[in-house]
Amino acid sequence: MRIRYIFLGVFLAIAPSGYALEVGPPPVLAPLQQQAQAAHLSAQFLTRFSYKPVPLDDALSAKIMNRFIKSLDPDRVLFLQADIDKFMGDSAKIDDAINREDLQIPFSIFNLYEQRVVDRISYARDLLKQNFDFSVQEDYSLLRDKDPWPQSEADSNELWRKRVKSDWLRLKLAGKTDAAIRDTLDKRYENSLERAYKYKSDDVFQSFMDAYTTSIDPHTDYFGATASAEFDISMKLSLVGIGAVLQERDDYTTIRELVPGGPAQLSGKLAVGDRIIGVGQGEDGTVKEVVGTRLDEIVQMIRGAKDSVVRLDILPADAGADGGHRLISLTRDKISLEKQAAQKAILSLKDGDATRKIGVITLPAFYEDFEARRKGDRDYRSASRDVAKLLVELKQDKVDGVLIDLRNNGGGSLTEAIDLTGLFVGKGPVVQQRDAGGKVAIQSDDLPTPAWTGPVGVLINRGSASASEIFAAAIQDYGRGVIVGETSFGKGTVQTVVNLDQVAHNSKPKFGELKLTVAQFFRVDGGTTQLRGVTPDIGLPGLSDPKRFGEASYDNALPWTKVKPANYAPAGNIMALLPQLQSRHDARVQNDQDFQRFEQDIAELKAQREKQVVSLNETERRNELTAQASRLRSREQINDGVDPGEDDGLQADERSLSADIAIENARKSAKDVLLKEAASILADEADLQEAVPKAATRQLGNADGK
Repeated sequence: MRIRYIFLGVFLAIAPSGYALEVGPPPVLAPLQQQAQAAHLSAQFLTRFSYKPVPLDDALSAKIMNRFIKSLDPDRVLFLQADIDKFMGDSAKIDDAINREDLQIPFSIFNLYEQRVVDRISYARDLLKQNFDFSVQEDYSLLRDKDPWPQSEADSNELWRKRVKSDWLRLKLAGKTDAAIRDTLDKRYENSLERAYKYKSDDVFQSFMDAYTTSIDPHTDYFGATASAEFDISMKLSLVGIGAVLQERDDYTTIRELVPGGPAQLSGKLAVGDRIIGVGQGEDGTVKEVVGTRLDEIVQMIRGAKDSVVRLDILPADAGADGGHRLISLTRDKISLEKQAAQKAILSLKDGDATRKIGVITLPAFYEDFEARRKGDRDYRSASRDVAKLLVELKQDKVDGVLIDLRNNGGGSLTEAIDLTGLFVGKGPVVQQRDAGGKVAIQSDDLPTPAWTGPVGVLINRGSASASEIFAAAIQDYGRGVIVGETSFGKGTVQTVVNLDQVAHNSKPKFGELKLTVAQFFRVDGGTTQLRGVTPDIGLPGLSDPKRFGEASYDNALPWTKVKPANYAPAGNIMALLPQLQSRHDARVQNDQDFQRFEQDIAELKAQREKQVVSLNETERRNELTAQASRLRSREQINDGVDPGEDDGLQADERSLSADIAIENARKSAKDVLLKEAASILADEADLQEAVPKAATRQLGNADGK
């Protein structure tokens, strides 16, 4: 799964042991009538109202089939070629099936997928009974997404033998005994096996709709009821619950973190590591045992209306499986997700005898509480409002410049991107938007004067997308500040969310929501960020692989294009300073040991990523580890967030909770080499901008003296 733990969100839970002794066939899943109706209604919207409508025909059917199969078996280790041949016999029928509200094709594929998971994982567990010979020369392919499908069960068995051998060798190289390795891998495979018994029809439908919508374009999505709720939470940064981060660990739903100020933390009744055994509603509702229940279902049981009561049956962190339980009552309240909100920090940078104070505002997303704003709530939460407050504080702190950190900010509200730009540029056009009919509209901010007129910098990486790119591009086009980092993602399209239940006039939610692309946005200079992204003024090294991450990695991304420039007046002339900024940056990083070591770690990481195969020969692997250890010993180690160190061979949920949290905290406390350098570049900008008026004054004085 893509999500390892959540804030009371969505997760396909790893169930506790229950099928280990006798593995029967997984449940046969069937589509619900409302799912078929939702698919048909979605198709009507997608074929009529998308920015680039794609007809639901045989050609699109084939694409949907390929994407659906890839989503289930991306590494081609489960299905056989005969399975794929059978599936493709129906590849031209999906369009007709959707139109007649029949979802048997994707459900039959998923049911076979479940059976293949059971077969393959059972085989993997059987392999653990034997010993492996690590002296032979053989390799294991790390990337099989373009390899042929196994032709026979024997071919599949050989793939899985190498896969298990690779897992075993990783643990062996980490110093684990054979007995410990068998226990660890058996538990790992058992957890994977039992996941197949926990899928529901909603999971199949969501996977199928994902394949359909992303076949239209990369950013069209379907949200079932649960996914829609999570999207809403992510935008308004709040929910009603108990304020706990939950994670599936060791067969239990476990408290990973308590949110400061939330009901769970304020009660003093819960601690990190406590396990939830049962959940009851109200003061006297029956407590239902939840051991073995999917985490997303437990989440929905714990969430509820504000001021209502939920009762939890708790197995304390330090108690054994047969230890004493305790029953606690908590009153649900509104929880603010402050960790996902804008935050500020101040970096003090020395330059000779001078010290520059750079204010850093980290913005993880362009959030906005749409519902509160629609209702006229004056205090509704939004990214630009939070940043405006932080700018006031930074002014009081007398900072020399403000750096906006948008790394891994995937976007959000378009309105918030416009409003945020206004805080630094003031009144004027920010972005142009072209609809499906070709009409171009210019969207502007109406803030009379900027909230911050001092030096500005924007730090971006490959994960900066959509609204982040609108903001960074506007700052760049206006000449307002320096853009630093990697070339951004390249998402230049606009989506809107359609509530299918409202369209169908359903009294209760059952169809979900459709997020479809309706427009393309363009910079004020007329270009678009689509495909090419925002190119930084000063580039910094990055971790991402542009071939696999970014708009250009999608096979159906819209092309780059342009429209006429908007009528706007530059707010600065950062271009004139760029040669000096680049020169100072080059000289500084050449003598910065931390930066040089960071670049070495990046190079090593990219070299490892490009390896298509890994040796299963123990001597070769130990030699590789020895060489890596020697490289690390040759220099003073820094914790820079790039982890080229020892591999313990474990997955996150296989370590103790304390060890897992310690690793996470170490990453959080790592030296942020790129942030420091971006702040230094902004300090240079402040220095050079101060020098410009002084030079101009001297020239004017000379002219007057003649």
